[in-house]
Amino acid sequence: MHPPLPFSARAARILREKVGMAPGHVAYGMRASYGLTHVTPDHITAWERGLAVPDAHELTALAGALWCAPRDLMGAPRTLREHRIARGVAPEDVARATGLTLNAYLTMEETGRWVGGRRESALLGTVLGLPPRALLSITGGERELARLLTEAVSTRWQAHIREIADLLSLERRDLKSTLRVMHDEYQTLMAATLSRAGGAASGENGRRYLDEIVHHFWTRFENR
Repeated sequence: MHPPLPFSARAARILREKVGMAPGHVAYGMRASYGLTHVTPDHITAWERGLAVPDAHELTALAGALWCAPRDLMGAPRTLREHRIARGVAPEDVARATGLTLNAYLTMEETGRWVGGRRESALLGTVLGLPPRALLSITGGERELARLLTEAVSTRWQAHIREIADLLSLERRDLKSTLRVMHDEYQTLMAATLSRAGGAASGENGRRYLDEIVHHFWTRFENR
C-alpha cells in the first residue's frame, strides 16, 4: 500500500478555474478519455478541498483533463515512485531506459530501495529529469557523498573531484568552485583550533561542519 501522493488541492482548483471548467466537466473528461468511470464531480470537489487525495491513476487522468503535467498538481516528490508519477513516465519506460527488468524496477519502487549501479543511476536521472540532489536522495548515495566530501575538505579536494563527479553524474568543472570554497572553510576552522584564541570552540565548529557537510555542499553548489 503506497502512502498518499503529495497532492496540491490549491493547484488543482486554480488550474481548473484557469481553463474555465466546472468540476463536472473535469469528471466527464476523466471518464471519457481515461476510462475512470467511478469519478464524479464530487471527487473533483473533494480533492480541491483537501478532503481526499487522488491515487496515481486518478492524478494522471486529472492532469490530462486539466491540460497540465502531473507534477503541476503535486507538492515536492519524495520517493522514486512520486518522481516518476510527477514526470508522467510509465514504469515500463523507466525500466527500459535503465536496462532493468520491469519486475526489478517495480520492486525498487515498492521497497523504496534503489539497488542499481552508477550507470543505472545516471540513466535514471536522465529519464526522470532529476536534479543531482533528488537523484542522490533516491539512490541512497548521501552517505558516500559525505565520506568523499569529508576527505576532500580534509586533504586535497582536487584528488577527490573525479569520484564526487562520478557519484553525482556531474562534470568536474561544475564542482571546482564549490569544493574549493568548502576546503577553505574547513581548513580555516581547523587552523583556528591551533591558535590560542580558537581552542575547543573552534574544534567543535569543525566537527559540526563535517556532521553537516552534505547540507553545506548542496547549499553552496545550488547557489554558486
